[in-house]
Amino acid sequence: MRPVGVLLAFCCLVLSTTGDHLRGFCSQTLNPDGKPGFPKKINPHDPGVLQAARHSAERFNNCTNDIFLFKESHISRALVQIVKGLKYMLDMKIGRTSCKKIQHPILDNCDFQTNHTLKRTFSCYSEVWVIPWLQKFEVSVLHCH
Repeated sequence: MRPVGVLLAFCCLVLSTTGDHLRGFCSQTLNPDGKPGFPKKINPHDPGVLQAARHSAERFNNCTNDIFLFKESHISRALVQIVKGLKYMLDMKIGRTSCKKIQHPILDNCDFQTNHTLKRTFSCYSEVWVIPWLQKFEVSVLHCH
């Protein structure tokens, strides 16, 4: 078995014991020319990517003084790297919602602003380190403009 195959098999064995946090990751085909530990493209709609994007938006909300909450609106590019867990690298947009921070709502229930004067969108690059077997998420990089 090639080193890439061994690494993927080990990763899938670990992930299979951690529940459905990253369901579908093991079924993805690795590029045969890829090297272990190198980032690879992943579907922006992958559940692990969506969860990493949500953690990035929540981190943004904790770092801003805006009275409204922001949430992810579009993920244009996603990479994943296997490094003591999974490291997601995301290019995404986040938008202002109509939910105020003081209400502490669930972001899934928040619609994006429709008022043109309150609408605001940021383009962000984020890196999120996920250790699924510890249920740990850490947003190590978040740059928005």
